[in-house]
Amino acid sequence: FTPSDFPLARLDEQTLTRLPAREVEDIYPLSPMQQGMLFHTLQAPESGMYFEQLSGVLGGVEAAGFAWAWQQVLERHPVLRTTFLWEGLEEPLQVVRKRADLPWTEEDWRGVPPHEQPARLEAFLEADRARGFELSQAPLMRCALLRVAEARDYFVWSHHHLLLDGWSLPLVLKEVLTCYEAYKGGGVPRLDPTRPYRDYIAWLQHQDLTQAEGYWREALRGFTAPTPLAIGRSVGEQQAPAYAEQESRVSAAVTGQLQALARAHRLTLNTLVQGAWAVLLARYSGEEEVLFGATVSGRPAELVGVEGMVGLFINTLPVRVTLPPEAPLLPWLEQLQAQQVEREQYAYTPLVEIQGWSEVPRGVPLFDSLVVFENYPVDSALTQSRNGVSLCEIRAVERTNYPLTVGAALLGPELSFKVTYDSSRFEPSVIVRLLERLQIVLGGIVADPTKPLAELPLLPEAERERVLVEWNQTQAGYPQGQCIHELFEAQAERTPGAVAVVYEDQALSYGALNARAHQLAHHLQGLGVGPERRVGVCMERSLELVVGLLGVLKAGGAYVPLDPSYPEER
Repeated sequence: FTPSDFPLARLDEQTLTRLPAREVEDIYPLSPMQQGMLFHTLQAPESGMYFEQLSGVLGGVEAAGFAWAWQQVLERHPVLRTTFLWEGLEEPLQVVRKRADLPWTEEDWRGVPPHEQPARLEAFLEADRARGFELSQAPLMRCALLRVAEARDYFVWSHHHLLLDGWSLPLVLKEVLTCYEAYKGGGVPRLDPTRPYRDYIAWLQHQDLTQAEGYWREALRGFTAPTPLAIGRSVGEQQAPAYAEQESRVSAAVTGQLQALARAHRLTLNTLVQGAWAVLLARYSGEEEVLFGATVSGRPAELVGVEGMVGLFINTLPVRVTLPPEAPLLPWLEQLQAQQVEREQYAYTPLVEIQGWSEVPRGVPLFDSLVVFENYPVDSALTQSRNGVSLCEIRAVERTNYPLTVGAALLGPELSFKVTYDSSRFEPSVIVRLLERLQIVLGGIVADPTKPLAELPLLPEAERERVLVEWNQTQAGYPQGQCIHELFEAQAERTPGAVAVVYEDQALSYGALNARAHQLAHHLQGLGVGPERRVGVCMERSLELVVGLLGVLKAGGAYVPLDPSYPEER
């Protein structure tokens, strides 16, 4: 090979000689998202970060034909035969192999009692995730078919996120089924032509980052620190993340109302979800301006045929949202969507570059939470039986490098949420409450979209009643015609020997405290203290401080607390 064989890689002769040349079809750089994923995968190789695992119950499939169908799709798409190199290179590269054999596992579990199969399956899935992938060996995906009964299998498809985004999953699955149908019918698979992933890399190389830099510098101007997630606990720097998940679903009724509201005002469900998260983040952090991440599809409309391309196109971008309390909800949501449309023009920008253009210090992440709205119907690609093949009970496992990721998807008539979080930072009960309050905010949006942001509810009705009503039942009878120092004097007459105040190893009884405060009051009155006169009290915490406060009140004046640590001039 010569450098001209791989024009996208822009290699020199010396670098090319160090690369493995056998069975190479193409070499080119990584997309911005691939660069970030590769960095975090190498930074924490044991974490399982960006390991993708899709599994479910498969019925009516012939194992040999199904394996053949997967191999056909693997050979059709170069990105599925891609490996990654980085050692000794100025920037990492992806290398497409001419051929790669899909690792395929078949096991017969029909002899395992049905009640033992779930535990065995969980052990299999966990072991599969623990294996991970060797990024320099193709393919970075594998499949397993576990026969659990006659005409019933458990199917597991694992791959590294470096290869595929969520949009690509149903594309691959549909092609597999098409190839399987051809196998069963003894024919040749009829698949539409598709563009290779390298065309997207070539498109990226023609994008001008100068305009993008101007946009992002202005969009993030004045923002100097990530929005704090005030619901988590602090962790040590050396503590490794441990990820867990919580799920919830919005009722079909509320989901329908959200869809109707979106249609009526030309909004998207994604806008409503991002708006609700911005409100929740602002309430938790106590800030009127928040910053979080959002995943965008990254598929440029000007790249013809991009909807049918297989690969990793997504990108993560910062979303800066201002929440004026008095702002009416609907105009605010419309503005939020307009910002999304403007941001899409620069969706190709690497997040690491955006970070460098911002005023957030290097080494500090722009944001700690990520919102992902999944608008690709993975379920529908296989749940409908084709040639007797169907997949149900679908489960997906994935990990990102963010402490908290909110995933949203429209599954049938219900809006579904899945929060993936670092369990070393967040308690499960905290995440459960977060999901509950996210739904409450969404319910508040559809209940009255004309109200100002400040009036959106956050607490469930029962908790709101408890906080505002039950815990506020504090009425008690007290002498309303007397001042506080007069009430104290009455108590001192009733219990002069009782302890009134304690500081460290010192104590004063009611009688002693009253006498000392009375003596001070006489002194202050001699200095002219009386009604409407203010007396500065500049003292550390002590018994004398209490004597001073009571003495000023007894003299008829008002005390002004002064901090001894204040500057002398103040």
